Amino acid sequence: MSVENQVKAAMQAALEHLRGELKGLRTGRANAALLDKVHVEVYGSMTPLRAVGNITVPEARMIVVTPFDPSTAHAIAKGIEAANLGVHPMVDGKVVRVPIPAPDESLRKQIAKQCHDFGEKAKVVIREVRRKYNDVVRKEKADGVVSEDQMKRLEKQIQEFTDKFCKEVDLICSEKEKEIMTV
Repeated sequence: MSVENQVKAAMQAALEHLRGELKGLRTGRANAALLDKVHVEVYGSMTPLRAVGNITVPEARMIVVTPFDPSTAHAIAKGIEAANLGVHPMVDGKVVRVPIPAPDESLRKQIAKQCHDFGEKAKVVIREVRRKYNDVVRKEKADGVVSEDQMKRLEKQIQEFTDKFCKEVDLICSEKEKEIMTV
């Protein structure tokens, strides 16, 4: 695999990780991804919520978890509560309802700041990839594997990827911050 492809793949992985982190941030709307990191204690072990129930979003401010085994509904509610997501699940018969309250101004700002922090971390990872592969290219030059011109071309290509992916991080984060700040 060429250096360019390795750089692109590593930076793309950082971007995908950022998208995954941002899915878990609360906005004013209900989103099933909010519960992705929730683990529930059932049958004596910690199990991901998706493995014990079906998660649906029937309306804009409500998430409904339908357990595969109705006897686990209270354990699911307890697991959601323990995840500290700022929501309060209610067991309603055989389902768990999770109302999503509209966040107030200060909470929205706090969540937007968290979004910004995730973006900065993603940029740091992208810059680390740049540094790592610039070192690889310089070492190849020193070992005589690539010429001076090839090294300069590869360094320029790596910098272009870095700029492109950092801009994409900014774009993704600004869209998410707009979504968070919308009442």
